Amino acid sequence: MSETPVSTPAPGLVSLIGAGPGDPGLITVRGRDALERAQCVLHDHLANPALLKLAPRAEHIYVGKKRAEHPVPQSEIIDLLIRKSRAGLRIARLKGGDPYLFGRGGEEAEALALAGIPFEVIPGVTASLGIGAYCGVPLTHRDHNSAVTFITGHDPAAINWPAVAASETLVIYMGLASIGEITARLLAAGRSSETPAIAVRWGTRPEQTSLRATLGTLAARIAEAHIRPPATVLIGEVVSLSGRLNWYERLPLHGQRIALTRAEEQASETAALLSSLGAAVLELPAIAIRPPVSWTALDTAIERLSTYDWLVFTSVNGVRFFLERLDASRHDLRAFRGKIAVIGERTRDAVQQLHLKADLLPREFVAESLLEAFAAHPVAGQRILIPRAESARELLPDTLRKRGASVDVVPAYRNVIPEEAAARAAELFRDPPHWITFTAASTVKNLLALVPREALAHTRIASIGPVTSGTLRQHGLGIDAEASPYTMPGLAAAILRATRR
Repeated sequence: MSETPVSTPAPGLVSLIGAGPGDPGLITVRGRDALERAQCVLHDHLANPALLKLAPRAEHIYVGKKRAEHPVPQSEIIDLLIRKSRAGLRIARLKGGDPYLFGRGGEEAEALALAGIPFEVIPGVTASLGIGAYCGVPLTHRDHNSAVTFITGHDPAAINWPAVAASETLVIYMGLASIGEITARLLAAGRSSETPAIAVRWGTRPEQTSLRATLGTLAARIAEAHIRPPATVLIGEVVSLSGRLNWYERLPLHGQRIALTRAEEQASETAALLSSLGAAVLELPAIAIRPPVSWTALDTAIERLSTYDWLVFTSVNGVRFFLERLDASRHDLRAFRGKIAVIGERTRDAVQQLHLKADLLPREFVAESLLEAFAAHPVAGQRILIPRAESARELLPDTLRKRGASVDVVPAYRNVIPEEAAARAAELFRDPPHWITFTAASTVKNLLALVPREALAHTRIASIGPVTSGTLRQHGLGIDAEASPYTMPGLAAAILRATRR
């Protein structure tokens, strides 16, 4: 009897991906697609960690590549790529900037080719292009230059400085530690000491800082300002344009670190809005949205859906969980024949996505305003269903009952403290952010269960509205900005106003 041969998986594809210069939005579409398909991601220090969210189910392996700190030697990185690929996995090798420009991507591609491993190279926006764009230095300009030279500062003695010095524009990668020697060699090769120069740290990221100088003063200015890696240096007449063209560092919230406490799955739109204004957004979810402990009350209400005169939604989550549970039942929305009231534009939009219209939307997005709107709709003798969070204010249902309505409040979801919240909070408050935003009373209570009130002493506080502000004051916290209207764009506008004061 012959033995059944053991099959070996075909090698998985290795994608050498340029992560771009730092801003995660600058990754290419093809790079994003490859990350989303990856089963294992090997990422460098300069690849923005936010990009790892594109591969949430993949194995993430940090391989360093930081000056004077290489936790995983290059030979081991190559060995990892080969072993993981031979196990049949799709690999994303995520490298800062572009893989083939001072990224050692060529070495890795050669090793993969020699080992017979299938690979692809996905170019990225290299650091100099991104940094030039974000600090106001066009690398080429008809009035200033027609040539650009890229050099690495690792080994100044190995460079032909007379040839390099003749280039109109120089871009120096990884040259901060040897900037004194580099500038001395350029000056000795005949470059004018008055040549404009700029050093840019963490280019294209919210913490970007630029230091403008001349070739003759650059090394001293860098030492005085204590500029540390990662930084890129640009030298040439085009640098003189930076004073006029540096749009990024003029964004109104540039340099402001803003922590978001809302649920992780709801933070992306707010993060994008604040990032577009220049802020560094730090996600610190103080709540996680989970199903209720029991579905019994909501299921019972759905069975009686046709008996209700009003369906009241106070949040997007209420709409989502109600609809999911309705879909799991034997009924659909045709069973409901009453009117719909909502609090908030986002909640109204969620209802409209169901091809339904909200009959009642209050002027302000709080329960008090909805009760004012209900004044024009007598509810005595009517049945009202409110699917909402397990724990919420009783003002709305209690007042409607006083007006003669029969109100069923059923838990559709619950707010809990995320499992990893304590560790994330401790890490974030080691270097307190400039701002922290609170979007519900529960975010206040939950965060204060994680950190002492004193931890917020050096952080400005932004509140979504009066109910949240009231909870903050109950805990002895002041409010530096309050949204009006009570929306996330309103909150961003309030932070802008307070920052400008």
